[in-house]
Amino acid sequence: MATEFTGTGDPARSMALLWRAQDGGSRPGPKSSLDVDRIVAAAVGLADAEGLAAVSMRRVAAELGVAAMTLYSHVPGKGELVDLMLDSVLGELYPDEGVVTSGTWRTRLKTVAQAIWDFYLAHPWAAHLATGRPPLGPGIMRKYELELRAVDGLGLTEVQMDLLVTLVNGFVRGTVSGVQEKADAERASGVSEGEWWAATEPYVAQVFDAERYPTVARVGPVAGQELQAAYDPDRSFHFGLDRLLDGIGVLILDASR
Repeated sequence: MATEFTGTGDPARSMALLWRAQDGGSRPGPKSSLDVDRIVAAAVGLADAEGLAAVSMRRVAAELGVAAMTLYSHVPGKGELVDLMLDSVLGELYPDEGVVTSGTWRTRLKTVAQAIWDFYLAHPWAAHLATGRPPLGPGIMRKYELELRAVDGLGLTEVQMDLLVTLVNGFVRGTVSGVQEKADAERASGVSEGEWWAATEPYVAQVFDAERYPTVARVGPVAGQELQAAYDPDRSFHFGLDRLLDGIGVLILDASR
C-alpha cells in the first residue's frame, strides 16, 4: 500500500478551500450544481469503500457523472482534495462536545480514545494517511480544541497538554491498524483467520519443540484459547488504553505536587 500524504497541494489553495474562502459565485454563466462539498463527499465515499488509492480526480468525476476537468474548477488537484477529505471526516468527531469535559479525567480520555477508534473504523484510509503536515482546517482545529479541553485543568503545562493529546491519538492509531491488517490479510488470501489457523495447526504441532520454547508452550495455548486469534486488536486497544491511562495518572499526580 503506497503511503499518501496530507499537505502535498498548494498551501494557499488548500487553506482557502478548507475554510471555504473562495468565491464560487463569481464565474460567468449558469450556476453549477457541483460544489466542493459534493466533490469531497464523493471522494470520501470512494475512499471508505475502496481505500484512498482508488481516489483520483478522474474517478471522483465519474462518481459524480461529470467530466474530470469540471472538478479542477473547484479543486485544483488530489493533494488539496485529500486535505479536504480528512478535514471533512474529522468534523464527525464528538457530535456532543460536552463529553470531553464530563466526568473524571480518566473517563474523558477514555471517551476521546474510543471516539478516535470508532472514527478510524469508519474511515480506515485515514489511519494510513501520513499527516506530518496536517490540513489546518475547521475540522482538525475543532478536534484539537476539544481534545485539549479533555486534559485542561489538570495542572499540566501547555506543552504537556499537547503531548498528552498526541500520545492518545498515536496510541489509538497504532492499535487500530491491526483491524485493517487482519481485514487486508483475509481479502488478499481469501482465507479467514479461523480457516488459516485450522490449516496451520497440524503442522505447528509436528514441528513445535516445547522444551526449546517452554514459555511459549505455557503462554501461547492459554492466550490463543482466550483471544481465539494470534492478535486481537480490540482487546489490545482496551488493555493498552488502561495501561496508558495508568501512566498518565502518574504524570497528573506529579504535576499536582
